[in-house]
Amino acid sequence: MSERHGNESDKSAESDSSGEVSRRVFVAATALAAAAGTVVGGASAAGAAPRPTTGLRVGAGKAAFTPAASILPLDDFTSVHDDLYVRVLLVESGSRSFALAVLDLTSISAEAVALMRTAVTAATGIPSADIMVTVTHCFSAPHVAAASSSAGAAAYVRSIADATGAAVADAVANLQDAQVGYGTGAADVNVNRNVATKDGYWLGVDEHGVSDDGVYVVRFNDLDGDPIAVLTNYNVQSCVMQDSTMADGNLPITADLAGAAVAHVEGQYPGAIGFWLVGACGDQFPAYRSKRYTIDKDKGWTYGVDLRDAGFALLTAQGERLGNEIVRVAQAITRYESGTNVPVRLLTDTVTTTQMTTDHPTGPVTTATYTPTTGVDVPIWVFQVGKGVFAGVEPELSTSTANAIREASSFSSTFVMSMFEGGAKNMPDRWNYDHHTYEARDGFYVEGTAEKVAARIERLIKSLG
Repeated sequence: MSERHGNESDKSAESDSSGEVSRRVFVAATALAAAAGTVVGGASAAGAAPRPTTGLRVGAGKAAFTPAASILPLDDFTSVHDDLYVRVLLVESGSRSFALAVLDLTSISAEAVALMRTAVTAATGIPSADIMVTVTHCFSAPHVAAASSSAGAAAYVRSIADATGAAVADAVANLQDAQVGYGTGAADVNVNRNVATKDGYWLGVDEHGVSDDGVYVVRFNDLDGDPIAVLTNYNVQSCVMQDSTMADGNLPITADLAGAAVAHVEGQYPGAIGFWLVGACGDQFPAYRSKRYTIDKDKGWTYGVDLRDAGFALLTAQGERLGNEIVRVAQAITRYESGTNVPVRLLTDTVTTTQMTTDHPTGPVTTATYTPTTGVDVPIWVFQVGKGVFAGVEPELSTSTANAIREASSFSSTFVMSMFEGGAKNMPDRWNYDHHTYEARDGFYVEGTAEKVAARIERLIKSLG
């Protein structure tokens, strides 16, 4: 386990007796060198006296990275409905600090993540190990290809890096003494997408499948009680408009459900930044999608009924519904922590497992073969701010996995997130493997990995007390 508090690092390489868990050592010499010459909230010359120890401080900023019209079409997208944003949160307490960047994307490349970390470190001095990058898992934004693949891809990557620099600059400028509070609500916007057809399980709407409609909220205020940032953790893919083409033939870019919900929150709290932390999204659809799967009385399935332009009404309604609940929960928070007694800690680790391959899913099946291939490490992030704890992993989680983590947590407010480090394919639980769902056949890890990762996260959370 390695615990990072700002520039502190525990480089223990100790492993479990089972040999299944390997420790992660993140901090590079270059990042440490950068941190030596810069402090969060303002530059200082190398060798200058460090800023006096303070209590909880928070800053937030955002900037758009929407592809310019000149590089469209990009990844089949031909127009822009609304902007894509990167949002950056800085959290520190004394010498302990970390950054969290959230982008309106399906996933993001390692190349772009590295450029983002460079921008954050340059502005804050926070080592790359303490900079977390995640996405909203929005399916209505272009994928981030290698900059070398085309001029358009290169421009897109540059826009992400530049926007990150602008967002973190705002976060640094806004860094201030803060208080933190937590709340929980519920919104019936998500639904289990595993549907039994005559040919096996496929994608659709299962009203009776496993779902968690919890809306988990953290609110950071300034010391006058005005919000700086509102973070929301909810289990759903942002895919209301996925594959939906307009009447004029355009495929529009949109921040989709997450973007609509966060925009509603930011509209209610002018000057504050809203953050969407996608939860267990491997088995969760929005209840209503513009282009959808349908199941008939004989359990036959079809895909392709498209509402086109009218689909944005579904997006607006569901985004507003989620946004209203986020704001209601944020308004109801009455207990806050502030000052030097707010713990800020970040733990990182990896679980070693095995990759697997199977046939790419194009329809339901009743049998499937999963072939183990090579070893792989699954990175884990667990961070604490006061009485709340956050656990993030790279792959898409199943709802049952997130539920197990929450149920085992000793923290009253526990956030469980997918799609860290740019995102990865599904990490299905055993039920999905047993039923050969899309999630299982689109997975990346052998059966049992999800349970192993959940157990490790539970131990990390327990170590925080």
